[in-house]
Amino acid sequence: MDKAVFLEQQGFLKLLEIKDSDIRIMTLKQGAESVDKGIHIGGAFSAVIPLVGLYYGGIIRANVTDPTQEGQDLFVLSKGHAVAALASIYADLGYFDSSVLKNSRSWESILNGHPGPLLPGVHLSTGPMGQGLAVAQGFALAGKGTPNFDVFCLTGDGEMQEGTIWEAVMHSGARRLDNLCLIVDKNEGQLDNPRQLHFPMPNLHQQLAAFGWQVSDLDGTQYAPLLQALRAFRFQPRDGRPTAIVANTRKGWGGFSSFMAGPKVELPDRLAEQELALQVQRRTERTAEFLALVDRCAGVDGGDLVRQHLVEEGRRMNLEISSGPMPCVQPVAGSVKTRPAAPRRKRLVYPASELPLLDASRQHSASAVITSAMKVFARDRRVMSIDADLGTTSGLQEGVAYVDISRAHNVGVAEANMMCIGEAYAALGFNVWVSTFCPFFNYNVLRRIAISHQERLEVIRSSGGWLSAGHGLDLTFLATAPDFETRTNGATHMGNDDLLFFKEVAHLKMISLSCPNQVLAFMRWVMEGGRGLVYARILRSPSPVLYGPEIEFEYGRGYWLMRSDHDEASIVSSGRGSHEALAAGRLLEREGIPVGVADVPSFDKTLFRELYDSGKPVIIAEQNNGYLWSQLESLLFRECADIETRHLVPVNTLDPEGAPQFIHSATYEQLLRAFGLSAEQIATRVKECLRA
Repeated sequence: MDKAVFLEQQGFLKLLEIKDSDIRIMTLKQGAESVDKGIHIGGAFSAVIPLVGLYYGGIIRANVTDPTQEGQDLFVLSKGHAVAALASIYADLGYFDSSVLKNSRSWESILNGHPGPLLPGVHLSTGPMGQGLAVAQGFALAGKGTPNFDVFCLTGDGEMQEGTIWEAVMHSGARRLDNLCLIVDKNEGQLDNPRQLHFPMPNLHQQLAAFGWQVSDLDGTQYAPLLQALRAFRFQPRDGRPTAIVANTRKGWGGFSSFMAGPKVELPDRLAEQELALQVQRRTERTAEFLALVDRCAGVDGGDLVRQHLVEEGRRMNLEISSGPMPCVQPVAGSVKTRPAAPRRKRLVYPASELPLLDASRQHSASAVITSAMKVFARDRRVMSIDADLGTTSGLQEGVAYVDISRAHNVGVAEANMMCIGEAYAALGFNVWVSTFCPFFNYNVLRRIAISHQERLEVIRSSGGWLSAGHGLDLTFLATAPDFETRTNGATHMGNDDLLFFKEVAHLKMISLSCPNQVLAFMRWVMEGGRGLVYARILRSPSPVLYGPEIEFEYGRGYWLMRSDHDEASIVSSGRGSHEALAAGRLLEREGIPVGVADVPSFDKTLFRELYDSGKPVIIAEQNNGYLWSQLESLLFRECADIETRHLVPVNTLDPEGAPQFIHSATYEQLLRAFGLSAEQIATRVKECLRA
């Protein structure tokens, strides 16, 4: 090898080592100055070499000024416990001011124990649950389109015990995402035992290769092999396989004290000072080695050019290399470069006149309506759909694929993966629809997505935040086969508990649709954009049309199907139950008993307060565990000093003691009779209330 080339390569590696020291020093100070002196030091320190190699090694193409600009490479820190190391690098690069590193984990700070969009440049919230790789895979799917971009993800062998990781590994290999690079920080530890995994993975590189990945198994304590593997991914021809780099290291690598190998620790002042002093000493030694190498360039052909290149590389790493009688390499305090992103226009453009017109004399399945409508809506390239092996029940895949098959995904039986891919596209500004059966949505994933969405909203509302209007997540969870719709499939598939279960997820709008035209109106409402996280339940079997084509959907509004000034009682329901409620109302009407019938797809505070204040009997008939009833209870306890409930009658799937239960197989008619929810039984309940 040419001597000048050798010196330049060695000098570059030495610069990375100096930057390595700077990042470790910043990370240690961050822990010492946090509100609780706490830090996940073991995983943060073992992640420094992969992160420094990625961000300072000339690998990732990131726009620090605008992290939302289309076409740039993206990074996901799946092992969120390493946030301290990432935050140090992002402060150094100029995503935010270094003052953010002080007082972290406090109420006032935007730097928490795990990363999230509160931090400029961070696109999603992550922790130790293995979901970051699944979202990175979603980014990579988008990056295969136009414009092309690469996606990098850092995970740990601890979180690789999570099943979601392997859903993403399987799908990425099958989809040939050769623009995805996974770095595994294989530090052989986890929270319970920082020195040994509960589930050892000595053949991890072989396992990844078996799923169609191109794998490098290397020493993760050295920059040279890591950089070689990253450059191979970045610059060499690709063959369709995603890349995995298994970086073998140990927790706390790069620290001096054995204390640094701990998972979550509180740094005692004396230990922090001791560790900082040793890190500074190491940096001094590395600087001396680098300067000695630079001196060797004198007299070598091309040596002056090498020195010039190294000075330029140092400047790119925020390192100032000075010569003269006292040569040194000093860290440069970088200025904040990130600026607020331009607003996103979320309203979709489509030919509304071409949306389907439904024959009111026929029954229509919601999936068929959705397919027809998506053939129109999906002409806007921002519409995405992802199903989990139940595309025929939602109608999404067929409709979107009719326009553009690249925007209609089916991930197979992998619901957590489906939801994470959906989040990725939503973070990029798409209007995303994901779908599976009601009980199959993953709570862990849903909750984390909601945290990401909340942090985005907080940044948007803040003054001068890095995100602006339109940068929230537009993500619709289309839940199929709700209530009694699964019928003979039984308890594992019956969605009678999902509404109550998911209603506690912050920022999630809960909706149960009853009519094919209502489905169309709801879809038009979503396509206006900016609706956030929406959980919408649709009927599986065909149903009659309850509304005309002019219906406008409004969240938080109920709709009267029957009403008069002489109503003696009211029946309230949603979804398929609204059809039974309407049939009950017509039975009573034929008997000369006027009643109102309300279809309430989303809880209407005004309507329910009006019904309560009327003092007339109100039958709340639901083919689930009583979502509307629970919302009414909360409303009354919030607004009323004295509550009288004798005229309020819930009829739902709770057991006789009012406790939740699951429902076994039966026909629809049998289920109605078993829970008193047939039209005849509801009508009888109304008459009993009136007699009482």
